[in-house]
Amino acid sequence: MTELSERTRVLRNWEWARPVRPVRREVLSATPELEEGQPPLLFVPGFGHGAWAYAEHWLGHAASRGFPAYAVSLRGHGGSASAPEADLRAYAHDVTQVAASLPRQAVLVGHGAGALVVAHALARYPARAAVLVAPVLGGWATLGAALVHHPFGTLPAVFGGGLRLHRRQLFSRELPDADARRYTARLGRAARRAQWQLLTGADPEPAVGRPPVLVLGSPDDRVVPASALTRAARRYGSAPLLFPGMGHDLMLDARWREPIDAILDWLVKAPARADRP
Repeated sequence: MTELSERTRVLRNWEWARPVRPVRREVLSATPELEEGQPPLLFVPGFGHGAWAYAEHWLGHAASRGFPAYAVSLRGHGGSASAPEADLRAYAHDVTQVAASLPRQAVLVGHGAGALVVAHALARYPARAAVLVAPVLGGWATLGAALVHHPFGTLPAVFGGGLRLHRRQLFSRELPDADARRYTARLGRAARRAQWQLLTGADPEPAVGRPPVLVLGSPDDRVVPASALTRAARRYGSAPLLFPGMGHDLMLDARWREPIDAILDWLVKAPARADRP
């Protein structure tokens, strides 16, 4: 009965009738020198970011600890094909397609709005586990926080324009200014429809198989308020893991090693939770 209900959620008649248009997707990877049997990690960047954001530090570090690591650029981002009409469904499709192509059941790791994409993908792909990093799970509260810290870059998004985040929203002051400028210069923009859905869309459906989910972020994040981290963690029955003093882009900030090590340490223990009642 459980298997049938989960399969029913994954296979939706209306999605078969209106399939997502295929596109060329960029996937970057780093693999361990020796196979250690660890699950593959699929990193999903937030809006405006590409797979490059994980290739800077996290992919190689995860591989050095025995985890095969992959990062996908959502359509219209990074080196993936242009997709100006993309929506959250199309982004989730990109994630599930790449995850399904990996050699073993994957762990999905989403950052920022990429965490919302992962949350939607979890309703379609039976992930081994999931990690939501500084998750932007939608709603006007997150928009309000962004408006307070950077109104001129955030307000255009309300009217269909591009969301422009300032480097002081994304990084701590510990990151050298030259690095912060270099990373910010690489940011692109999400499709307008997906951007609007981020603010007004419905909550994701329940995850297939009830995988363990870790939520982490910084209480000093100028994009995601600490209260949003707490709400996101409660949704999955836990408390957020916090890294004070860091900015929104934890994978690029000066102390990038701390959160990825915490994620990998958690994953070593997470399988014991996978069979929870």
